[in-house]
Amino acid sequence: MHSAQTYIFYTLAFLSLYVQVFLLVTYFERRKDILIRKKPIKLASYPGVTVIVPCYNEEDTIESTVNSLLQLRYPKDKLEIILIDDGSTDNTWSVLQKFEGHKNIRVYQQPNGGKHTAINFGLEQTRTELVGGLDSDSFVHPEALKRIVSYFEDRTVMAVCPSIIVHKPNNYLQKAQKAEYDMSVFTKKMLAFAGGIHVTPGPFSIFRKKVFDDLGPYKKAHNTEDQEIALRMQVAGYKIEHCPDAYVYTKTPTTIPKLYRQRLRWIYGFIKNAYDYKKIWFRPKYGTVGLLTIPAGLISLWSLIFLLSLIGYNIYQFIERRVLELQSVGFVSVPTAIDPFYINTQASLFLLFFIYGLVFFGFLMGRKMAHGTMRVKLSDFYFIIVYRLVAPFWIIRAFINSFRNKESSWTLERKSTSIKQ
Repeated sequence: MHSAQTYIFYTLAFLSLYVQVFLLVTYFERRKDILIRKKPIKLASYPGVTVIVPCYNEEDTIESTVNSLLQLRYPKDKLEIILIDDGSTDNTWSVLQKFEGHKNIRVYQQPNGGKHTAINFGLEQTRTELVGGLDSDSFVHPEALKRIVSYFEDRTVMAVCPSIIVHKPNNYLQKAQKAEYDMSVFTKKMLAFAGGIHVTPGPFSIFRKKVFDDLGPYKKAHNTEDQEIALRMQVAGYKIEHCPDAYVYTKTPTTIPKLYRQRLRWIYGFIKNAYDYKKIWFRPKYGTVGLLTIPAGLISLWSLIFLLSLIGYNIYQFIERRVLELQSVGFVSVPTAIDPFYINTQASLFLLFFIYGLVFFGFLMGRKMAHGTMRVKLSDFYFIIVYRLVAPFWIIRAFINSFRNKESSWTLERKSTSIKQ
């Protein structure tokens, strides 16, 4: 048993280390190509852009979301905003009607059909060259759209993702998520350099309308349509970029149950979409997304499950040994001095330290891109602790649900997540 654990541990550790080193090498090779602009920019031309905002029970945040769009520093005659109430049961529709007088805003209401149906309805109304969405609990930086549009000067670019930052984290759980989102800014940019982006997130990813004209509209895709469309684009050979200085601020779950529901949907969707696109696994034809991104994501999920099982097994062994000791020799006091004998000097310990060192490097680089600072924060440790303890449970449940084809509910998730700006 111990030998099998060792082999599995070192195999998973090697694969995790490989991914982290890949990101590190990519950074050092391409760090001069990371574009962070602090001042307002001007574009040579301003193509028309439509932003679709699907809403479901967002009466507390939707007004702030739309106002952030109206404050974008982009020509108003080139920007159209489509607001769609997806059958909300609160006062979202009443809030949306306040914006009906704006020349560049159109407001619609439809029976509840899910986020993908609302976005697809908006796509049917779109007349501009570029189109994107914005989740109704997110807020955009005034320069975000111009910075994203600048990437479309490269005619081969078909979609551009923003940097998503946690909006006003208040408790330890949101601060843990803030560290995660900061690191994702770094990871996303490195994957973009390698052509390996597998998600075009709902908050303010912008596409050429041609993508949907050629490949069709959004699919339900297990309630993770932003993953599926990115994979569909990768299969078609369409280039997806990441704009690290296009900042979008989003609210995050405030409690463990809310975070659990959100991540259960995300992981379930990833597993199912990965299976739907299994033809790209380990196929050089599909580049980084097939050779690294999807396999690494699946391996990381199994790694967390294995580590949870290993921790549980070790705790059981420790308790069993202590019970036997107490039965044999009675209570033995704990040593008052630290003896080097008790320090674990196995290679596995140093390997874990090295892996976590690379993870912290990701925190720092992402924070530098997102906030212009490189400081280790308590939120980094919150992330390590909280996610190591909790993440395996939603991962295990996601695997179980995927075998049972039991989807998570996007509308149920939206009912319990509201926060004022």
